[in-house]
Amino acid sequence: MNNTAQLHLYPTPNGKVTAFSTTRHGGCGSDTYASFNCTPYVGDEPAFVRANQEQLCKLLGISLERLIIPYQTHSCNILTIDENFIYLSSDARQAILQEKDAVMTSIPGLCLCVSTADCIPILLYDATHRAIAAVHAGWRGTVSRIVTQTLQAMQKTYGTMGTDIHAVVGPGISLDAFEVGIEVYDAFKEASFDMERIARWYPEKGKYHIDLPVANRLQLLAAGVPLGQIHDSGICTYSRCRDFFSARRLGVKSGRILNGIMLNTPPNS
Repeated sequence: MNNTAQLHLYPTPNGKVTAFSTTRHGGCGSDTYASFNCTPYVGDEPAFVRANQEQLCKLLGISLERLIIPYQTHSCNILTIDENFIYLSSDARQAILQEKDAVMTSIPGLCLCVSTADCIPILLYDATHRAIAAVHAGWRGTVSRIVTQTLQAMQKTYGTMGTDIHAVVGPGISLDAFEVGIEVYDAFKEASFDMERIARWYPEKGKYHIDLPVANRLQLLAAGVPLGQIHDSGICTYSRCRDFFSARRLGVKSGRILNGIMLNTPPNS
């Protein structure tokens, strides 16, 4: 059996940044955590998680301390990773990473991650100011426009403009699979989303479905990100649960996709 972990890599400009999503192929784990779960907050065996993280870091060519994984709570809290963070103890880092659903930095060699298993991961690269961000957008974060808020935070911190951004919309649940209650539909409507573009009524079910990838892509476009600089993975986690973790298919007690982005360290630096 081949236990070599497999990553789903995304195209990035000029090789100056690495962006990826983990798959369920390779690594170690069992049952609904099989395999290659790198997220430590979901009930998996700590030894398996550690081994998977070490294998991921080996693939990326970084030490384990350079892997930044926040503890997400469907908030719109955004954390800037600066030089001070690098020198914190492990416990202090973990405390700061609590309740964060987006992280950003301009420091090369740090891999910023968000964990998903149907929610939408958004990876952002500012090619002009050399800054990156990783964003976790479940339906609550999408309604609250966490992508818009992250881009605003990058503008304030780094001077980022929409035209500077190259974005990845990673694996997540698709319109066809994301059946919602009327309260979720109403939340998007009350937040002034274009319901004609992001929602569809299924009369045979008596339910609405919401298109989370499109709802987040519309935020990118509204912020001035050119359509040609948005890469949509087109991967539905629900229908491809053998390749990518899906909480709706596997249950909440299951592994998570780790979606990461890293500014590559320049040669000879």
